[in-house]
Parts: sequence; structure tokens; C-alpha cells
Amino acid sequence: MKRSLIAAGILLWAMGAASAQILAPGRSTWDPPVPQPPPPPRIEVPAIPRMDAPTQPSLRSRPRSSFGDRVSRCLDEAAAAGLNQAERAAYSRSCANHRD
Repeated sequence: MKRSLIAAGILLWAMGAASAQILAPGRSTWDPPVPQPPPPPRIEVPAIPRMDAPTQPSLRSRPRSSFGDRVSRCLDEAAAAGLNQAERAAYSRSCANHRD
């Protein structure tokens, strides 16, 4: 009786050790362990505006003058600076595109 219990214990122990070595199909014993999944994204609820909160003043820039007005102003500046006709044309193109 004692021998049969010892034999059964050895058999169970051997089967337990063998089952730990069973690998999934397509896997090797040398494969690195599977990495942990990334943590779930953090979900933040946006702030809800309050009814009694003070309103923010809206800052509006003044409207940009028309392209023709900008060209006229740049031509006047070029003439006042004493540029010739070709230099005025080059100056007015550059000036009108960069002015507001």
C-alpha cells in the first residue's frame, strides 16, 4: 500500500512538472515574455461653465484695410523716400503683403 501511494505521488509530481513545460502552438522556450497591456486612457470630464460666472471680454482686432489702400499707402511712402518707379513697384509689392 505504501509503495503504491509513493508511486502515485511520484507520477502526479512528474505530470505536474511536465504540464508546466507545455507551450502554446507557435511559441518557443526562448521567446521573451509577453509585455503587459498599456493602461487604459485617462478620461477627463470637461469643466461645465457656470451660469453666474463673469463673461470674458472679447478682444477684436481692427479689420485689415483693403489691398488697394495698402498699395496706395506703400507707393506714397516709396515716393516720399525718393525711390524711382522700378524701386517703388518692388517696394509696394513687398510692403502691401506684409502690412496690416
